[in-house]
Amino acid sequence: MATRTDYAQCMLCEALCGLEVEHDGATVHSIRGDAEDPFSRGHVCPKGVALAELQNDPDRLRGPLAKVGGRFEPIGWDAALDLAARRLADVQRRHGRDAVATYFGNPAAHSYSAILFYQTLMDALGTRNRYSASSVDTLPRFLTSYELYGNQVQIPVPDVDRTDYFLILGANPMVSNGSAMTAPDVAGRLRRLQGRGGKLVVVDPRRTETAELADEHHFIRPGSDALFLAALLHALFAEGLASPGPLLPRLEGWERVPGLVAPFPPERVAAATGIPAEVTRRLARELAAAPTAVCYGRMGTSVQEFGSVATWLTDLVNVATGNLDRPGGWMFGTPAVDLPGAARLLGLAGSFDRWRSRVSGYPEFTGEFPAAALGEEIETPGEGRIRALLVMAGNPVLSLPNGGRLDRAFAGLEFMVSIDIYLNETSRHADLILPTTFGLEHEQYSILNLGLAVRNVAHWSPAVLAKPPGLRHDWEVLVELAERIGRAKGGIEALKGRLRGALGRGIGARRALDLLLRLGPHRLSVAKLARAPHGLDLGPLEPRLAALMGRRKVRVAPERFVADLSRLERRLAAAPAELVLVGRRTLRSNNSWNHNAPRLVSGRERCVLEMHPRDAGLRGIESGQRVALKSRVGQIVVPALVTEAVMPGVVSLPHGWGHDKAGARLRVAAKRPGASVNDVTDDAFVDALSGASSLNGVPVEVARVES
Repeated sequence: MATRTDYAQCMLCEALCGLEVEHDGATVHSIRGDAEDPFSRGHVCPKGVALAELQNDPDRLRGPLAKVGGRFEPIGWDAALDLAARRLADVQRRHGRDAVATYFGNPAAHSYSAILFYQTLMDALGTRNRYSASSVDTLPRFLTSYELYGNQVQIPVPDVDRTDYFLILGANPMVSNGSAMTAPDVAGRLRRLQGRGGKLVVVDPRRTETAELADEHHFIRPGSDALFLAALLHALFAEGLASPGPLLPRLEGWERVPGLVAPFPPERVAAATGIPAEVTRRLARELAAAPTAVCYGRMGTSVQEFGSVATWLTDLVNVATGNLDRPGGWMFGTPAVDLPGAARLLGLAGSFDRWRSRVSGYPEFTGEFPAAALGEEIETPGEGRIRALLVMAGNPVLSLPNGGRLDRAFAGLEFMVSIDIYLNETSRHADLILPTTFGLEHEQYSILNLGLAVRNVAHWSPAVLAKPPGLRHDWEVLVELAERIGRAKGGIEALKGRLRGALGRGIGARRALDLLLRLGPHRLSVAKLARAPHGLDLGPLEPRLAALMGRRKVRVAPERFVADLSRLERRLAAAPAELVLVGRRTLRSNNSWNHNAPRLVSGRERCVLEMHPRDAGLRGIESGQRVALKSRVGQIVVPALVTEAVMPGVVSLPHGWGHDKAGARLRVAAKRPGASVNDVTDDAFVDALSGASSLNGVPVEVARVES
């Protein structure tokens, strides 16, 4: 077949790098960076290049599978959808609507059609037992935006291309390519920052790849970021440096902030954070003195026991230095799709604590419970117990805390459906697997991540590859399943199901996106974007807080956060654990699902436990030796790497590994399975304010494994 070249946008992470794809309509032959993409300018990481291997992966499922006698057998689409609808409706009929749970995985958030039509399925099910990857990732960020700015997706991002001073906590954008900050070629952007005389400071318990590039790096004890940020604010107020500037009239509760951080002078928190008081005071002065500056925190500040307070205080540092909504500071994008408006339209602008989970009483956020509750809600008897589960584009056995518990719990469900392209560690428990098109087989427009871009851009690309026979697009599966669930329930629900199906098919994914683009601030359309195959540059970030907020003020001292400061202060008196675990990300890996590409798992072993020489020496451990990593909930065995890249008292293991489960069909991943860090993360160790999982700072023990 003749080959041709088309252009697309990578959907494997938040960077959204432009791709130049050589293909024959059915098979990808090569992928490289699109030099004409105005945002990524030819940059692409190893994952983007390896997309060809993932696209052509022989282990990808090409049609629905049903479990018959313990084995998976092919089944037609109509029979599969009817079976799923009938069984889910039956569980709800016998046990109540909340007996069915749903889990929405990270890859689905990169699909605009999944985002736009997932609510259709949720309406059909009507369950309160909804879960997603957000509570092991971004929940504290969403909650902070909801409380301060009135909408969970009204999220400020660093204006990294114009800032003079960039303070990064618990983030490694050199590897992540940005997280809650869409910024392809972060390395180039950071070097340009330094080239124009700016300064990059990293605060992290690891000397990450970003820390290696930084002008300054400071180790911090895991879980103490909120204390450090409170001390920064204390120093700014104590030295008369806190000045929101023109923003002041738009703030509600600002006069309370000095008193709120009064208990956290740098001298008092230094022992808990590991950062000397004089360093904290100097950094506060530098932030205040810089022409423009921005403070940014990510996974390390989010998925920990004070994730919500740390995220809130990050925003307050930017307010106190006058850098919120200011070029070079902490700014809101103007994406082609009005993200806050779309969230309001879909009923996803935010809510908090309207109801609580049955077992541990975790608060809902935007209709979801924290994923830490999933295992106990399946295992604990009583009214409302989860009896059936639908998982879309997720692998919670490897992705959620206490994965071993979930592995056991899933095996005991009455019925389970996975909408997934693989038979993986989670979907092997399913009674039915419904695979969808993937990557270059469907249209791309990243609604969420383009709303978090460090420059306003828009990029829509048509499907590069033909839709494979036997597969359906994700939105088609969602709409069809919603319609059939209504039919299976009967009565008025059957009528609602027919209406959902007719409306969904009538609008379709592209028309829904086109409407959002036309209603957006740039008045674009799919047709206009189709005429710009490399994407459109819509200009730098601009101050727009007044337009976003209207008459509403920024609530800088929400009562929920203020109340949690007493818990933070008690942390100062707590004795630290001898050894704690933090995660890490590697450039060739994104969560748990792209380890079946040979290119991404070749070379050196990456699932290794980093350990400081002092801690290793006390335990007689040398690099390369196998060690047992143990926590309250489980134990795994991994190779050790003795390195000064982690601070004393801290060990680090990457997430997403553990491909050694019987029944999974991932032949490449199984050859280098690694071990799942989430077999030792603790589902009971959460941020008490939000219920978000604490994946960093988990107390652990490490011992040498005798051969």
